[in-house]
Amino acid sequence: CRFVPLERRLDRNRNLPPPNLVSFSDQREPFRMLSMSPPTVLGPWMLARSRLMCARGGGGGSVVMCGLWSPFGRMFSSSSSSSSSSSSSSSSSSSSGMPLAHRDPQEDGASESARLMHIEHKHGAHNYAPMPVVLTKGRKCEVWDVEGKRYLDFLSAYSAVNQGHSHPRIAAAAIKQMEQLSLTSRAFHNDKLGPYEKYITNLLGYDKVLPMNSGVEASETAVKLARRWAYDVKGVPNDMARVVFAEGNFWGRSIAAISSSTDPESYGGYGPHVPGFDIVPFDNLDALEEAVSDPNCAAFHVEPIQGEAGVVLPSNGYLKRAKEICEKYNVLLIADEVQTGLGRTGKLLCSQHSDVRPDVVVLGKALSGGYYPVSAVLADDEVMLTIKPGQHGSTYGGNPLACAVATAALEALVEEGMLENAMVMGERLREGLRRVLPSDLVQEVRGVGLLNAIVMFPDARATAYEACKAAMKRGLLTKPTGRLDNVIRLAPPLVITAEEVDEAVAIFGDAFANL
Repeated sequence: CRFVPLERRLDRNRNLPPPNLVSFSDQREPFRMLSMSPPTVLGPWMLARSRLMCARGGGGGSVVMCGLWSPFGRMFSSSSSSSSSSSSSSSSSSSSGMPLAHRDPQEDGASESARLMHIEHKHGAHNYAPMPVVLTKGRKCEVWDVEGKRYLDFLSAYSAVNQGHSHPRIAAAAIKQMEQLSLTSRAFHNDKLGPYEKYITNLLGYDKVLPMNSGVEASETAVKLARRWAYDVKGVPNDMARVVFAEGNFWGRSIAAISSSTDPESYGGYGPHVPGFDIVPFDNLDALEEAVSDPNCAAFHVEPIQGEAGVVLPSNGYLKRAKEICEKYNVLLIADEVQTGLGRTGKLLCSQHSDVRPDVVVLGKALSGGYYPVSAVLADDEVMLTIKPGQHGSTYGGNPLACAVATAALEALVEEGMLENAMVMGERLREGLRRVLPSDLVQEVRGVGLLNAIVMFPDARATAYEACKAAMKRGLLTKPTGRLDNVIRLAPPLVITAEEVDEAVAIFGDAFANL
């Protein structure tokens, strides 16, 4: 149960297949990294599950050689066809077997999807492995590809589109503000910032809000706040503050975020890492207490439900007890609600299910309803006012366009019954899936509200990616979670109807029956 400082990090991802382990060292201490499997083994899941290839160099030093197999050799084995009726039998390869991404867009018979994916592959960085579909329109829970095929969206841009695609209320607010004033920087006041700050702090019950743009910026801000609070209020000696994170956490890909990660695909090859971060197992209160009892500990940063790790729910009472432990040792509880917050689990904050009021709350994604990058950090004066003018900020944070969009997005969530709908439709979805999914393939269906997952057996005859492709073929879009090959994330917009839930259940039932 002992906590593990990141300076002594080991690969703890037990859910991966048995890897070929290669040791190497840097200026810190040895890591254990995963060698890369050949593309014929990983196929279309290659980029998402690629491993760093590492080798020890000579001369007493260390050399890290990193490379990625291209995913495109097999990734586009099937994609949207030119029509809904023909999509189920179409192939994403040309008659010569050439993948869409490499195919000449002028070749006879090349689809518009093929042309656009080719352009993206040629001119864009290869840091994502998207499903082979090119979307062009969205409305509520539905999206359409460039060939006109309709899909149910069961990812919601990783819960950024909780209010549904193209929500008219948010769109109207955005357009109105864009035509009036979009950006002032924080060098000047603007007429939208104060009202937005008043609305969100009253809604969630905190003294102050610090507006930022992306979720990772907001979590970085929370860590920065916690460190400053530790020095100014708790009395931790300068440069000695520590922040504790849960194993399996994910809050972005900045240097600080990967420094707290236990995923070698995130942190491997990007050192040196930020010091002062410790790791404890998620849902382990004994390990948490040992870590935060350090008198230099500033905060415990945790997701109430771990999304990227596979929609992992802690034991009943975990978050409440974690808060009590933090209070015992005068440590801040930072709730990362970027994905779990703003109605996704049926409440404004997932921590409210546990009757917990975190010291710091981090929000993002659905704070704009998908229209604009907007994030926020909320805390009371004792924490927030430790940062003084000039010590933190962002050119775009708190701009009038972001404030107008965020206010409209929050109003839509609260006033249009989305939180209540998430609870009802989430239960309907889980019940339906448990009824139709085959027990020889599916281990469990879990979740809260409309943050759910299908967990397949690790040794099942099909992978989560293959199941997602089968669902896509039948008109539903989602993806496996980023770390696991056997977990499918299910997070539709909160405006989903009972009819759409039943349609999704039928699609999954048919897809799994034919794997």
